[in-house]
Amino acid sequence: MLDRDQLETFAVVIEQQSFERAAAVLSITRGAVSQRIKALEESLSTVLVLRDRPVSPTPAGEVLLRHVKALRILEGSALQQMVPRPKPHAPVPLSIAVNADSLATWFPEVLKELFLSQLVALEVVADDQDHTSQLLSRGEVIGCISTNSKAADGFIAECLGAMEYRCYATPEFASKSFPDGLTVPAVLAAPAVLFNRKDSLHDDFLKDRFGFPIDRYAKHYLPSPVALLEGIAMGAGYGLIPSTQAEPFVESGKLIDLCPGDGVMVDLYWHHWELEPPLAHDITALIVKVAHRILVPRGAAEQQVEAPAPAVSLVRLRNTISAMASNKAKADCNTG
Repeated sequence: MLDRDQLETFAVVIEQQSFERAAAVLSITRGAVSQRIKALEESLSTVLVLRDRPVSPTPAGEVLLRHVKALRILEGSALQQMVPRPKPHAPVPLSIAVNADSLATWFPEVLKELFLSQLVALEVVADDQDHTSQLLSRGEVIGCISTNSKAADGFIAECLGAMEYRCYATPEFASKSFPDGLTVPAVLAAPAVLFNRKDSLHDDFLKDRFGFPIDRYAKHYLPSPVALLEGIAMGAGYGLIPSTQAEPFVESGKLIDLCPGDGVMVDLYWHHWELEPPLAHDITALIVKVAHRILVPRGAAEQQVEAPAPAVSLVRLRNTISAMASNKAKADCNTG
């Protein structure tokens, strides 16, 4: 059996990225933190922590960090379902990684149900959809939305569907910068609006359209979906926006589609642990259900290869919420 205090100390060190900050969080000395980590490493006969600045886990440490996070979720779920008490237990803390465009469009429906359940204390880590899987492999999150269809060992990738992007600009910008349409000389002269330097979607769009890569064009970087949309709507440049997000601007005439019928489909996948605790499984089922209702159906064949769709256990999640509310009401009546 692994020592629970040592495991928790290890997890806090990795989360805080510092032995000193971990000691402050745990209200113990820095020496006690070091002793617990050393004892844990000796019991497993492997190095778990890279003593750099900031502190980071080794590959073995990443595996152990996922184990600790699973233990936390299991313990929190068990406490919430045990003997009713007048004061409900604190929500279970957990983290997920979601790409910014999903956060700005369809994912708020997932967040609403999770927040209203009051079962979790949720941290959402926003990153580019091509890079979120790194957070999962390091054990920093229990699941992530990614464009990668292949899951790493110990994980499953569920196909969510596709987000459609189209190339938009204001009518004024289009008439000034693209009088002859989206041509190579015009693209090299007109500024594009991108999310950040990791955003390769615009480069992929131009390569697909012209048949060769184009990268030496002017770029504005606005690392917020709302700011990016507003930047294009104010005439700062042109760029790719989720069609659902741009729809009100198109209907009002503020934006036009520079390439009608020539959109970009980005397939999204929910990566998660292969062996999930019940609460994490419920969250997976919720995300898959909402995504299948809102996103464009894509990649059905890949979904069947990766794994069968999880049984939608939202009923269990809602039953837990209802039971907690009922128990709280009974406790309040008994107290009164």
